[in-house]
Amino acid sequence: MEPIDARTMINAAAAGAAVTADGAPRVERRRRLSPAALDVVNQKVRAAYSPIVIAGVVRLVDFALIALCGLAVYFSYPVHVSGFTWAYVFAVLAVALAAVICFQAADIYDIQVFRGQLQQMTRMISAWCLVFLLFMGASFLAKIGGEVSRLWLSCFFFTGMLLLIAERLTLRAMVRKWARDGRLDRRTIVVGADSNGEQLILALKNQDDSDIDVLGVFDDRTDARAQETCAGLPRLGKVDDIVEFARRTRVDLVLFALPISAETRILEMLKKLWVLPVDIRLSAHTNKLRFRPRSYSYLGKVPTLDVFEQPITDWDMVMKWMFDHAVGALMLLALSPVLALVALAIKLDSPGPVLFRQKRFGFNNERIDVFKFRSLYHHQADPTASKVVTKNDPRVTRVGRFIRKTSLDELPQLFNVVFKGNLSLVGPRPHAVLGKVENQMFDEAVDGYFARHRVKPGITGWAQINGWRGEIDNAEKIQKRVEFDLYYIENWSVLFDLYILFKTPMALLKTENAY
Repeated sequence: MEPIDARTMINAAAAGAAVTADGAPRVERRRRLSPAALDVVNQKVRAAYSPIVIAGVVRLVDFALIALCGLAVYFSYPVHVSGFTWAYVFAVLAVALAAVICFQAADIYDIQVFRGQLQQMTRMISAWCLVFLLFMGASFLAKIGGEVSRLWLSCFFFTGMLLLIAERLTLRAMVRKWARDGRLDRRTIVVGADSNGEQLILALKNQDDSDIDVLGVFDDRTDARAQETCAGLPRLGKVDDIVEFARRTRVDLVLFALPISAETRILEMLKKLWVLPVDIRLSAHTNKLRFRPRSYSYLGKVPTLDVFEQPITDWDMVMKWMFDHAVGALMLLALSPVLALVALAIKLDSPGPVLFRQKRFGFNNERIDVFKFRSLYHHQADPTASKVVTKNDPRVTRVGRFIRKTSLDELPQLFNVVFKGNLSLVGPRPHAVLGKVENQMFDEAVDGYFARHRVKPGITGWAQINGWRGEIDNAEKIQKRVEFDLYYIENWSVLFDLYILFKTPMALLKTENAY
C-alpha cells in the first residue's frame, strides 16, 4: 500500500524529560478530548479475545479430548484381553477427526452458539451419535464389525459424550464470563451523527446476541444535521479526535454511517484514520446503490464494505507471538555468553550502569521502555534521544562505538521480546519519542508516519536489512524507512520474518551509517 497523504495530530514526547533549543521544557502535544469522550476513555477495559482463535482452540480441545478418551478406554480393557493393536489407535483418531468435522457441519463452532446451552447440546449430541453410526456402518461394510470390541465401543460412546457435555458446560461458563468482562465485544465508534448514524446504531442494537458495543459517535459538522446525541449515544467529538481517542482506549472498529456519495468527505477522513490499528468499514445499510452480496461483509445483518483491516490479527497474531517467544528465548540462551562479555566490557570501560532504558514508540503509539546496552558516557546519557548520535560523537565511549557499529547494543531488547512482550523480533524499528530530522518531528517530516505503529515494533526489520539503518540526518532516510515498514506490515508472514532474521547478520556488516 502506498502511504496516504495523512498527518496525525499526535506527537510523542516524554513530558518534562527534554528541552528545546532555547532551553524551554518540551512537552507532549496531545489533542484535548471532550468530557463525554473522557468518560469513555477512563473506563477500565480489558484486552479482547479473538472469537476465531477461541473456536480454533475448541476444535483442538475436542479432538484431543475424544482421542484421549478413546485411547484410555482401549488401554483400560481391550488391550488386556487381546493385546495391543494399532488398528484401535487409528480407529480412535479417525473417530476424533470425524467428530470435529461433524461438529463443524452442525455449526457449533461459533461464539454465539458457545453462549447457549440447549442449542449447543442438542447439535453436539446429534453429531456425536452420527459419528458412531458412521463408524459402525464403515465397520460393517469393511467386514470387521465382529473384530471390534462392543464393550470398548459402548464405553467410548457414553464416556466421550459425558466428557463433551462437561467440556461444553465449562466452555459456556467461560464464554459468558468473557462476554460480561467485555473481552468478546467489538468496541465500535460510528462516524456520522445524523439520521443515517441513528438508523445504523438502532440496526446494530436491535440484533440478538450482537458483539458490537457502540461507544459513541463522531462528526465534524456543526450545523443542525450533527446531533449532540445519536440513538441515545453521546457525540464524542470530531473526526480529528478519533486518533487520540483510539490511543487512549481500545477501539476495534470504526464504522462510517455516511452515504457512498459523500466520497470527498470519506476520503479526507480516511487520510486521518488509516494510521490506526483498527478495522474501518463503510456501512451500506442506507445506500441505494447495491453490490453483489459477496461484496459485503456483515455485522449481523448489517451490510458493510471493508476499507481497511487491522493487520496481523487472530491466528496470525498467535503465530507471531509463538514465533517471537520461542525463537527469542532460543536466541537469548544462545547469545548469553556474548551478552555477558559485552556487559563486562562496558563495566570496565566507563563508570555507570551496563543497561539503560529509553522511551520509544510501541504499538499504537504506546510509550514503551526499550532496554539497550549503554554506549554513551553515563553523565551524558540521553534517555529520550533528543540529540542524534553523529559520527565521532564525543558522548560515545570506546566500547560504545564498537557495539553501536555492530548493533550489539540492541541485544538486551531480547528481554523486551521474551519477558515484557512489547517488542517483536521483526517489525518496524521503534523510534525515540523525540526523534526528529531537520528540526522536524518524524511525523511532521513524513505523511502517514504513525501507520508504522499498527503492529508491534521489532529488533530488526525490512528497512534495516535493505540498508536503512543508523543515523537519520535527512528527510529521505526517514521516508524510506516508513515506506519499507509499511510494505512489511502489508505483506507479513512467518516466512517473511524468518527471511529478515536470516538476512540481518549480513546487513549488520554494512556499518557506514552506524555511529
